[in-house]
Amino acid sequence: MKGNLMILVCFLAGVFVGLGDFAPEWLLGHDLSIIILSLLIVQVGISLGSNNDLRGLFHSLNPRMSLLPVFTIGGTLLFSAIGVFLLHGRDLNDCLTIGSGFGYYSLSSVLIADIKSATLGPQGAAELATIALLANVIREMIALFGTPVLARWGGRLVPISVAGINSMDVCLPMIVRSSYKGEELIPIAILHGIALEVSVPFLINAFC
Repeated sequence: MKGNLMILVCFLAGVFVGLGDFAPEWLLGHDLSIIILSLLIVQVGISLGSNNDLRGLFHSLNPRMSLLPVFTIGGTLLFSAIGVFLLHGRDLNDCLTIGSGFGYYSLSSVLIADIKSATLGPQGAAELATIALLANVIREMIALFGTPVLARWGGRLVPISVAGINSMDVCLPMIVRSSYKGEELIPIAILHGIALEVSVPFLINAFC
């Protein structure tokens, strides 16, 4: 858990710097986070490409593994529906819309704010988009910090499902490092993330 604690400390340090308004302007730009994320994805690609049996790795992928995104979507929407009893003034469609981000907080929040403004007004749409943003950020944090425990208690596929879309990028190194023979999970983790990413705009539009 030392690696997780270090990530948590860095996250809290970033929050402190942001709240204290200590960060320089160039550090707050959207481009920097994209560059860092891109470098992380390159590192994962290098790790995958350096595998001597890359083709065999993909061929060994069990076809039943393709059902994992289906179960992730179904489970997420099922538990999002419970939000009807917790979020007063929100109907079932709102709760399902919030859950349809699957950890993709940037795209889902923008889509929700844009689409729901026609029915909820700008303020109501911004409020729903903010709830979705927080829900998806929390999902990513749980996946980042809880992967070792999730893998130990629930099995190798649980962290992939919990990570949602982030199973193919931000959370992939942690998933690989925390699971037994984690390199074998790279193909399904990437396919899982891609499948969820494609589903986000369709589901959000449908529920909105």
